[in-house]
Amino acid sequence: MVARDILLAELTGVRYHVAHLSTRYAVAMVKYAKSRGLPISCEVCPHHFAITDSDVKAYDANYKMKPPLRSCCDVDALIEGIADGTVDALATDHAPHPGSEKMQEFEKCPFGILGLETALGLTFQRLVHPGKLSLAKMVELYTTGPSRVLRLNRGTLATGAPADVTVLDPNLSWTYDVNRSPSKSRNSPFHGVEFRGGAVATIVNGSVVWRYE
Repeated sequence: MVARDILLAELTGVRYHVAHLSTRYAVAMVKYAKSRGLPISCEVCPHHFAITDSDVKAYDANYKMKPPLRSCCDVDALIEGIADGTVDALATDHAPHPGSEKMQEFEKCPFGILGLETALGLTFQRLVHPGKLSLAKMVELYTTGPSRVLRLNRGTLATGAPADVTVLDPNLSWTYDVNRSPSKSRNSPFHGVEFRGGAVATIVNGSVVWRYE
């Protein structure tokens, strides 16, 4: 599908954004298209660079997502694409579903997981702390990167810009507990995972709306 859409974008001259890039071949195709100057952008979700299909626990629908989890080779290619600038943004694909929907046979339950609450922790854990991505680049992928893709005047600390800010602590030690989540859903494969690095405060329109406790 990515190859087809790149060809259509070249033929028609339209901008094309690839959501939730997940395979090594798709990364290669986007990289090649960009090298030819085509107006193409892409994003990756943290769960796609953090876990693989071999991590899926039997009958656990919290691992069911779209695109599905891929192999180690795909994960390595995603991380390389993030590091070398092929990937324009990181996106959570936050998809809450109630337990009544997720507690079904694997093939019947809906796709999707909670993505927002663990996005920074996974990025610190899998990319920043291992030295595969700088802190500055991580911030760009979550702020100015998406703004460029969507052509929005957001994601900066410039004078007059919207005062929406997330304060980070790269060394914050915390454990993700879905039972303490402010979401009404609990569909995450990362329950009980220990993280180093995350958000400690959120400012929206100049007002502090959340603090880490």
